[in-house]
Amino acid sequence: PEDRAVTRPKQTSTPAQSARDESPDEARARPRSAPKARQDAISLRKEDHSKVKKMFKEFEKAAQGERNEELMDDLVTRICAELTLHTGAEEAILYPAARAAGIDPDLMDEADVEHEGAKELVGQLEKMRPGEDHYDAKVKVLGEYVEHHADEEEDEMFPAIRKSGIDIKALGQEILQFKQRNSDN
Repeated sequence: PEDRAVTRPKQTSTPAQSARDESPDEARARPRSAPKARQDAISLRKEDHSKVKKMFKEFEKAAQGERNEELMDDLVTRICAELTLHTGAEEAILYPAARAAGIDPDLMDEADVEHEGAKELVGQLEKMRPGEDHYDAKVKVLGEYVEHHADEEEDEMFPAIRKSGIDIKALGQEILQFKQRNSDN
């Protein structure tokens, strides 16, 4: 007689039943649903801040000891692209809404000036490669600018925006659309 694989009838269950019946390990391994389509503007900005700060830390590691200049160059390219997209979205969407809502004009002016300083360094770094004079120093100063700017936004501007009643969910959608239209990816 031929050996035949035993096939069992397929059990059907709802996703809710399946989730209840699975082990914790199975639950962790299960693919997650897509993130909520309506993220708010402040959450998106904070995610960008975290992402770029992490890249600056990776750059610092790559620049130490046995310098990995290929990784350094890749990280700076990604940092510059991320900051260009981030500042563009803020300047086109978030900052005008914040100004219209009456957020402290001095705070908004300072944010504009900080963006200009960061964009100047981004422009310089886009024309440079690791090993060139002042390359590492420019990346370090840009990281310090970003750290200061992000802290100020998160500590002062974002709470004021939340308090103002601006529709941060609608702005979040505009920011996502802006990033999709202007992203190289």
